[in-house]
Amino acid sequence: MPRMVAVCAAVLAVAGAVSAQAPATQPRPDPRKIELRGDRFKPLTWDEMTPAQRTMVEHLFAGPRAGANGPFNVLLRSPEMGDIAQQFGASMRFNPSMPPWLNELAIIITARYWTSQYEWYAHRRAALAAGLGPATVDAIATGTRPTGMQKDEEAVYNFCTELLNTKQVSDGTFKTAKEAFGEKGVVDLIGVMSWYQMVSMLLNTDRYPLPEGTQPQLKPLN
Repeated sequence: MPRMVAVCAAVLAVAGAVSAQAPATQPRPDPRKIELRGDRFKPLTWDEMTPAQRTMVEHLFAGPRAGANGPFNVLLRSPEMGDIAQQFGASMRFNPSMPPWLNELAIIITARYWTSQYEWYAHRRAALAAGLGPATVDAIATGTRPTGMQKDEEAVYNFCTELLNTKQVSDGTFKTAKEAFGEKGVVDLIGVMSWYQMVSMLLNTDRYPLPEGTQPQLKPLN
């Protein structure tokens, strides 16, 4: 797919995803009717929540997610921290300086690193909808380096995998990322990885369940 076509498709896909979560022409979901999911952390109901927990839920439903799937049932156990964290996560997910497919690339690289099954399930679909190539997504799932990446995709892949696996970034990798995305882009790239590492830890600790009828898509890496 030519890059300009991919850009247009990604913008439309992400706009559709956001509007699907919180349609402008429809009322937002009622937070009092929240139905959370979890395993080790019991799903809370509205009536069981403290005032601080209810405030966090209200902020989640008023924000771009308009819901509380994923790590938020766990984060409700520390609602003051959780409310700050969800705001940071929303800025990384919905207002990044990176193009959508590159942001999603960083997210699925992080999900693969942690073998976070629900995170992979959710963001594999988001990455494809944003315009990331299926072959690239499939290669990341198997822990192999994708072939045929665009230069910007390669810059993200090299930066993320090097930082995750070596805990450092070489001069060459940093220079390439900075030239491609600017200093803000580099910092935002670290930010989105940081948020989704936290999400991965929360989901893996909880053993957060996949939707009914869905099988894990990631196999353990040697």
